[in-house]
Amino acid sequence: MPIYEFRCRECGRLTSIFVRSISSRYEARCSHCGSEALERAISRFAYHKSEQTILEEYGAEPKRLEDYKDPRQIGRWVERKFQEYGMELPREAREMIDAAREGEFPEPVKDL
Repeated sequence: MPIYEFRCRECGRLTSIFVRSISSRYEARCSHCGSEALERAISRFAYHKSEQTILEEYGAEPKRLEDYKDPRQIGRWVERKFQEYGMELPREAREMIDAAREGEFPEPVKDL
């Protein structure tokens, strides 16, 4: 079930046309101005990335609200911020971050 994209020669806008199968006939008409003067456009495509790939490409910055509840994400963010500011991470913070990576969460966040 392909989706074809056309650019209108009159208004210049893109129109997407959903077709049930490659052999199906379809009528190409601009969905914005109604013109039939359309030319085929090269469609963009999407691909899905794993969460690991996203973290590798964009760093470990939390992206979703749920990520802020994960002490490991918070620890990565804290480490990066201390590094950016050129500051030494306090020993207590380092111990809590390392413990969280091992699955031992500090009392205040155990229930999250």
